Amino acid sequence: MVHRPRATLGRVLDDLGSTLLEVIAGRIDAGTEVGGVVIHDPLDPPELPANALVLGVGLAASDEIVKVLHDIGASGGVGLVVRAPIETAAEVHEAVEHTRVAVFGLTRGASWVQVSSLLRSLLAVDDLGSDDGETLAGAGAGDLFAMAGAVSALLDAPVTIEDLNSRVLAFSANQDRADGPRKETVLGRQVPDRYLRELEQRGVFRQLYGSDHPVYVTDMPGVDLPRVAIRVRAGDEILGSMWAAVPGPLSGERRQAFADAAKLVALHMLRHRAGADVERRLRAELVASLLEGGPNSPDAAARLGVDTARSCVLALALRGVEDASSLEAEMQRINGAFALHLGAVHPRSAVALVGGVIYGVIPVSGIGPATDQRAVAIAREFLDRIGDHRDVVVGIGRVVDDAVELPRSRADADRTLRVLRTGRSSSRVARSEDVQTASLLLELGDLMAAERQQLAGPVSRLAAYDARHRAQMVHTLRAWLDAFGDVGKAAAVMHVHPNTFRYRLRRLSQISGIDLDDAEARFAAMLELRLTP
Repeated sequence: MVHRPRATLGRVLDDLGSTLLEVIAGRIDAGTEVGGVVIHDPLDPPELPANALVLGVGLAASDEIVKVLHDIGASGGVGLVVRAPIETAAEVHEAVEHTRVAVFGLTRGASWVQVSSLLRSLLAVDDLGSDDGETLAGAGAGDLFAMAGAVSALLDAPVTIEDLNSRVLAFSANQDRADGPRKETVLGRQVPDRYLRELEQRGVFRQLYGSDHPVYVTDMPGVDLPRVAIRVRAGDEILGSMWAAVPGPLSGERRQAFADAAKLVALHMLRHRAGADVERRLRAELVASLLEGGPNSPDAAARLGVDTARSCVLALALRGVEDASSLEAEMQRINGAFALHLGAVHPRSAVALVGGVIYGVIPVSGIGPATDQRAVAIAREFLDRIGDHRDVVVGIGRVVDDAVELPRSRADADRTLRVLRTGRSSSRVARSEDVQTASLLLELGDLMAAERQQLAGPVSRLAAYDARHRAQMVHTLRAWLDAFGDVGKAAAVMHVHPNTFRYRLRRLSQISGIDLDDAEARFAAMLELRLTP
C-alpha cells in the first residue's frame, strides 16, 4: 500500500469550512498534518496524540483559552476549536504566536458531536487510503466496482457486492450473462423482497454469515442460474456479502480465490464506508445550513452547487412506521433513491437526510401555478418509481426568489409534511397552500396544549354524554355537518332511519345547547370537532 500523509489542516478547512469552521487566530499551514481529534476535559486532561486537534467544548474566557493553548502547544498539538463568536484578547493572540497553535471558531448552532464525528471520519478515510493514486490489490482504494470486476474475472461469472440490507454497492460489467432476477437486482440496486424472503426461509443468510466459506444456492424459484456467495468480514464485524451467478459449483481453486478476494473486498468496503460517511455527514451539514439561513447559507449553496435563483424545498418522511431501527435504514435507502432521482431531473439541486426528514432543494423557473405544479409532478413521479413505499409522503414549500429565503420554504414544507403524516389529508403529495387550513388547526391545537386549555364547548358536552350513555351524539353531529344538513344522506352514513336521525338531532341540540340554525354556532361546532383528538 502506498504511504500517504494523514488529513491536513488545509483539508479540514476545505471539507468543513467556512460553513462550520473559521480561522479566528493564527497562521494556517495547509500541509500541517492532523494526528487525532481530542475533546478537552479540564477535570481529566486527556493524553494528546501528536498533531492533535482539540475541541474546546465550553471554553469561552480568554484566560482559559490561553491555558489550553499552552497545554496543546507543549504536547505538539496543531489547533484548538472553540464555539464562535468569542472575544479574543491580546493575550490569546500572544499565546497563539508563541505556541503556533491555531484557533478555529465553530459556527453557532453546529453540534459538537457532529463535528467530532466528521473530523474522525476524515481521519478514518485517510487511515484506510484515498483515491488519489492509492491502491489496494491493484484497485483504487474504495473502488468497489473495480473489485467486482476483478473478482468476476477470477470466477468468470457476473458478481455483485452487497451490504447487510442486500443493497447493491457495486457490480461487475458482465451482468448481461446473468439471468432476469440478477438484472432486476442490479437495475433496482436492491435484491427484490420475494427473493430475500426465500433466502431467509431457507436459512441461507444464517449459513452465509456464520462461515468464511462460500455458500452454494440453487433451485431458487424463477432463478435460472445458481448463486455462490461469501460473507465480507473485517475483524468481528460483518460488512456484507459478495454474490456470483455461476453455471455450477466452483472448483476448489476458484473457491479459494473467492474466499481470498472477500478479504480484499472488506478493506475496500471499509474505505468506501468511511468515505461515504464523511460525504453524507458533510452534505447533511451543508443542507442544514442552507435551510436554516443566515450568513453562511450562500457559502453552503456554493459548496453544494445549488442554484441560488428561484427554488423551493421538498420534505419527505414516512408515516405509520414505529420501529426506529427499520425507520433509519429505510430513510437512508429512500434518501439515496431521491438524490439519484432529483440529480437526474435537476443537476443543480441538493438532497440530504436532516433530523429524520429528507429535504430536497430544487430550482424552479417561471412564475405562476405551472411553476408550483412542476414540483408536485417531480414528487409524484418519484413516488411512482418507488411504488412499494406506500407510506412515503412529500410536503412542498413555497417558491422563494433567493437561497437566503429558503428557511421560509422549509418551514412551509415541514408544516405540510406534518399534516400528511398525521393523516389529516389523504394525499401523499401536497403544497403548503393545499393543506393550509389543516395546518392552522394543528398549530391551534399546539397553542391550546401549550397553554393547557381544554375544549369546553357543545361538542365536549356531547362527548361526555356519549361516554355516560354509550350514545353516538358526536358522530351524529359530525355526519349532519359533513352532509351540509342533508338528513337523508347523513342518516345513510349512520345506518339509521331518517326519522331516528331527526330525533337524535333534536336530542343533541337539547344536550349541547347548540342552535343548529345559527351559522356561527355550526362553524364553532365544526371547529371544535376538528380540534377534538
